[in-house]
Amino acid sequence: MVQKNPSTWLPRFWRKPDPTLTLDDANDDANDDVTPLDDRLPPASTTLAPLRAPGVAPLFEANPSANIHPLACVDRSAQIAPGVEIGPFCVVGPHVKIGRGTRLMNNVTVIGHTAIGEDNLLFPNVVLGAQPQDKKFNGEVTRLEIGDNNHFREAVTVHLGTGKGGGLTKIGSGNLLMVGTHIGHDVTMGNNCIFANNVMLAGHVHVGNSVVLSGAVGIHHFVTIGDYAYAAGQIKVTHDVPPFVKVDTKDSIRAVNSVGLRRNGFSENDISAVERAIWHLFLDRDREPMNTTIRKFRAGAYPELADNLHVARVLEFLERRNLGRHGRYLESLRAG
Repeated sequence: MVQKNPSTWLPRFWRKPDPTLTLDDANDDANDDVTPLDDRLPPASTTLAPLRAPGVAPLFEANPSANIHPLACVDRSAQIAPGVEIGPFCVVGPHVKIGRGTRLMNNVTVIGHTAIGEDNLLFPNVVLGAQPQDKKFNGEVTRLEIGDNNHFREAVTVHLGTGKGGGLTKIGSGNLLMVGTHIGHDVTMGNNCIFANNVMLAGHVHVGNSVVLSGAVGIHHFVTIGDYAYAAGQIKVTHDVPPFVKVDTKDSIRAVNSVGLRRNGFSENDISAVERAIWHLFLDRDREPMNTTIRKFRAGAYPELADNLHVARVLEFLERRNLGRHGRYLESLRAG
């Protein structure tokens, strides 16, 4: 067996130094095979092409009015509207639709049958339209629909729906999903919500409008969160949450979200009416069972609250919740 000279095949920094070389000789030897950087870079006017085998068509046909980075991988069947920006190392699948003015920063993945509206902002490592984490999913065609003006911060994940769950995950408009938020399959989410870091929504959750979920909140599957509700940080929510309230540890209602209501233009009279209703239903230490209190509301025991539409919404929500199982109305509609 012929022994090769290590000096011919070992990387230069592994070779045993020659003690007879001076420093100048070593520097000259080290630079023998080095091509100047300027000679290796393409001219400034050169347009980089997507990497592909010779004779193979490009993976995308860029919309002339869209700004698609040459290192993005965009399927030629994807529907990219004018004014869309897609950064380097993004992946966009063949069944994706992206609306005007939406911006994908670097390393964003959008796959599946996913439709994104206008003027959304997707930060690095967002993944939209991946298959649901459900063992009953069998590859059926399901969808993800996203509205306008949403911000998806780093590492947000949103999954497709499932065949047995209605086949659709849907997110409204004007929402802020902070770092690490997960939206599970078949979730329906309204408008103008704020989810802080690492919020987790299990499958089939329904979230209303202007809901605020603090950091690391976990929502049990089939839970419904009413409009303008607020959840404190690091809690688990296993029951339907009525509109307008705050929930904290042990999944309990502690107060009305009066700050949130004022910020959203509710009158002081309406806020006061909701506060009195919630006190009778949840906070009065001498309160009667929930169903008894609701019947008293319906019988006119609190005439000053009888005509308030927001109080009526709370009562309707609670009556519907009582039709479900385990404090979750949607459990009553659950498929096998």
